[in-house]
Amino acid sequence: MPAILPGQTDIYALTDSRLSLGRPLAVVAGALLDAGVRILQYREKHFKAGKMLEECRLLRRLTEKAGACFIVNDHIDIAMLVGADGVHIGQEDLPVPEVRRLVGPDMLIGLSTHSPEQAVAAVNAGADYIGVGPIFATRTKEDVVDPVGYGYLDWVARNIDLPFVAIGGIKAHNIAEVAGHGARCCALVSELVGARDIPARVEAVRTAMREGLDR
Repeated sequence: MPAILPGQTDIYALTDSRLSLGRPLAVVAGALLDAGVRILQYREKHFKAGKMLEECRLLRRLTEKAGACFIVNDHIDIAMLVGADGVHIGQEDLPVPEVRRLVGPDMLIGLSTHSPEQAVAAVNAGADYIGVGPIFATRTKEDVVDPVGYGYLDWVARNIDLPFVAIGGIKAHNIAEVAGHGARCCALVSELVGARDIPARVEAVRTAMREGLDR
């Protein structure tokens, strides 16, 4: 089954064990997938490689069963070992063409971008999709850049044909406005994994996003 791209689904969920209210990864991921989330990225910045490999193998099994797309953040080796659908990298990671040499033609490569120049470079380098943000200030990453606001999001929606996902501080209360600026797929971390009732929060986010898209 072809991997699902941003734009083909609305919610792009990221893991974060520190925000998951002490619940095991299997519980959190299972709730997200059962609620209809179809892109799940594994992003854990504080684990050793062995634990990340174990958890990614678990997520690969869960996402395959759910028919969802599984993305690994940064760790190209782990993405390859578990047969992930894609890997997501940042501006300071290996260049996209070098990542492509490693992962082959079929694995998705997502690249975080923060400016029009970076978006154009991502297209030219052969990225499959780009991250656009951070839209708002966020504390889920320690090395985060300054918020780009709606200006960059508007520019990408008008000028870039590549699939993209908006990310950074997006919550149920502001996702309608983000969608109204052209984001058909939004990435969320704490808003989803930190919710006590994950399915209810996914539905609330979806409803708000649809309202923004219909404006």
